[in-house]
Amino acid sequence: MSEVVKFTEEMKATHTILIPYMLPIHFEMIAQCLRKEGYKVELLKTSGRRIVDEGLRSVHNDTCYPALLVIGQMLDALKSGQYDPDKTALMITQTGGGCRASNYIFLLRKALKQSGFPQVPVISVNTSNLESNPGFKLTPNLIMHVLYAAMYGDALMCLANQVKPYEIKSQDTQKLLDQWCEEMVRQFDSTRFLHFKKNIKRMIQDFEAIPVSGEKKIKVGIVGEIYMKYAPIGNNYLEDFLIREGMEPVLSGVMDFAMYCLKNNILDVGFYGFSTKTLLVNKTVLALLQRYQNLMIKMINQSRFEAPTPFAKLPAYADGYISTGVKMGEGWLLTCEMLDLIDHGVKNIVCCQPFGCLPNHIVAKGMTRKIKDQYPDSNIVAIDYDPGATEINQENRLKLMLSNARVNAQRDKA
Repeated sequence: MSEVVKFTEEMKATHTILIPYMLPIHFEMIAQCLRKEGYKVELLKTSGRRIVDEGLRSVHNDTCYPALLVIGQMLDALKSGQYDPDKTALMITQTGGGCRASNYIFLLRKALKQSGFPQVPVISVNTSNLESNPGFKLTPNLIMHVLYAAMYGDALMCLANQVKPYEIKSQDTQKLLDQWCEEMVRQFDSTRFLHFKKNIKRMIQDFEAIPVSGEKKIKVGIVGEIYMKYAPIGNNYLEDFLIREGMEPVLSGVMDFAMYCLKNNILDVGFYGFSTKTLLVNKTVLALLQRYQNLMIKMINQSRFEAPTPFAKLPAYADGYISTGVKMGEGWLLTCEMLDLIDHGVKNIVCCQPFGCLPNHIVAKGMTRKIKDQYPDSNIVAIDYDPGATEINQENRLKLMLSNARVNAQRDKA
């Protein structure tokens, strides 16, 4: 194997770092956090069939769809002529998971070499010492900024999804989202972003001020593999589709996934006997994140909006359904999210999964029968996303599920 090209300290001043797009609200703020640390970063917001085709040329078609899209998007950017390959780097997360969560980076490097870009460094963002890059450091300051950006992103996403389906004037919600993203970008240049309670209160007030209709719409929960769940390019702009169909989309925040990873590390001490130092660090960080999430939830519950379930309550849903030792393919969290949605009256659920992702199928589609046995009125549809799946076929399956949702809603009213 050829030598890995490292992102050096000198490259920090000369190279533009391209980042794949997953969470539209969160990533805008996270990109600014990276810029504050002196990195030149750009979010890739391209979409369309050419991204898929580029991925198919560069990655084996049996590789999961998220990997194909991320790699296709990056190679499409390099081939566009918009970036100098000699002054461009790519950034990707590497979680240490049991599947492509760790292997993306190797697939990407192989694709770069085959496409004639062997000089382009790939930066691994990880907290597990999987790889290091001399020019990129996860400093305590950067980690703190990114965590705050993620928490604010969760709050904005929660509020926006409860306003956008009801807005009287089109684009009011998006304009406010843009304003708040710009506001948080400015705050990250000072210490104002630390005023968490004050900022959440202002966010709630601003979203409450948007004129909305009084009609109550059917709620549809979205769960699934993390990329397919959040990335518009991955799920064919599912949230927008549901809103056009007269529904209210419901998504859990990405901080739930971060806390799920920490919780797994704590559980692994019991399963496998890891060090007490690892246990203490994970418990401390998890408790801190839960404190901030609980504060956000408390404030949202004091408004006209509905707050998400505290993460601390989610693991209990696994009892009788799935072991908390199951952690591949979003593991027990995905099953618990479905049960939590149903428990809170959101009985219509779309599960977004990459075709061929066996772990995700087990914890999602594989659990559907068990869930339906307990909740016969639940309305769950699993949508597979892959290069060969047509958008119209996916929409038809969704429309069938939504038709059932409308029938059930009418029945409940009668």
